Amino acid sequence: MSLEVEKPLCTETTKRFERQDSLIGDAEKVSNIKGHGSEGNWTQVLHLAFQSIGIIYGDVGTSPLYCYSSTFPNGVKDKDDILGVLSLILYTLILLPMIKYVFIVLYADDNGDGGTFALYSLISRYSKIRLIPNQQAEDSMVSNYSIESPSLSLKRAQWLKEKLESSKAAKIGLFTITILGTSMVMGDGTLTPAISVLSAVSGIKEKVPSLTETQIVWISVPILFMLFSVQRFGTDKVGYSFAPIISVWFVLIAGIGMYNIVVYEITILRAFNPMHIIYYFERNGKEAWISLGGAILCVTGTEGMYADLGHFNITAIQISFNGVLFPSVALCYMGQAAYLRKFPENVADTFYRSLPAPLFWPTFTVAILSAIIASQAMLSGAFAILSKALSLGCFPRVRVIHTSKHHQGQVYIPEVNFLMGLASVIITITFRTTTEIGNAYGKFTRLLVEH
Repeated sequence: MSLEVEKPLCTETTKRFERQDSLIGDAEKVSNIKGHGSEGNWTQVLHLAFQSIGIIYGDVGTSPLYCYSSTFPNGVKDKDDILGVLSLILYTLILLPMIKYVFIVLYADDNGDGGTFALYSLISRYSKIRLIPNQQAEDSMVSNYSIESPSLSLKRAQWLKEKLESSKAAKIGLFTITILGTSMVMGDGTLTPAISVLSAVSGIKEKVPSLTETQIVWISVPILFMLFSVQRFGTDKVGYSFAPIISVWFVLIAGIGMYNIVVYEITILRAFNPMHIIYYFERNGKEAWISLGGAILCVTGTEGMYADLGHFNITAIQISFNGVLFPSVALCYMGQAAYLRKFPENVADTFYRSLPAPLFWPTFTVAILSAIIASQAMLSGAFAILSKALSLGCFPRVRVIHTSKHHQGQVYIPEVNFLMGLASVIITITFRTTTEIGNAYGKFTRLLVEH
């Protein structure tokens, strides 16, 4: 029996292999695990879409409670202004959350994560713009950092990359914008609970007019406390609890909206003609521009769709937005506008005044529950964004708790939850009315959707 000595490997096979682009797909299968950027099968997608209704859309879904009253704080001067504002609301919903976020921004994810820091991280991967460099020499060999494919778009990208890397001012400016965007999300996360809960609780004055402003505030504070207390259970459990309630809310407001359109003015559908926006600004000039702070409240919480991307996925968010949210709130706003065309003097409390009498108490109960849930989008988004900021070394070390065994992006940060809850209670006690909070909230929302 002879023993053969194994021949040494030739130098050709011992050379270092360069990573090829075809390996990216395999690599992404590791980072994009189930529920964190991956699409999965349709059962899982629909499961996530249902959860997203309770987590993401409570905020924008409860905006009809206060949108018209914030847009017309001094009353309606011309009935045609209602048509103009409705048209403005409809096209704001179409242009910002639907076109900008659902069909464009959601695709700018960082391994399934969304939010301002995820976008900053994505840019940092392709260019050395971080103030604290984290790239190694070997990174240039990875196709995720470098793509050798001559094209006009690649040349433009390379030119922009070189400009960013060579400019200290550009690096500082980009980081500052990222911090500012994150701060706006945190501000939105503290203002949302206050205005949503106050708006819902204020509705009880329709049946109990003896209630004072102070009493309404102190009814709202325990509700806020309950909202922030349940965050520790995580998006998975909270989403299953909240989604059925928000789903009932959307069915209610859509049905009431259709009822009001038929009963009061079916021609309100004319608002889909964008010329009414131009007529509105021609009639009101500067006041119309000021009213934008109220009208923009129709898209409160929109940033949550992108910030909460790590909790769900793109397809799930697209299905729930286009199939559930948009039709429901559009019908609700049209129904309220139809009612206001007949009773413009009730603009201060449009939502509850436009309800059919037998539906007041059921709607009020669901409104309270939905207002509690409304804050969930920005809270979940804040946790996700700050978790990403922590991983980039841009936030002080805090405890990040992963609340789901199945979905990687679902996190909870106790310290942040406590501080945001405290700030929300302080805002509620200090401002006391939805009109005062709405003035500040409109500014935050406008900055969020524009950044």
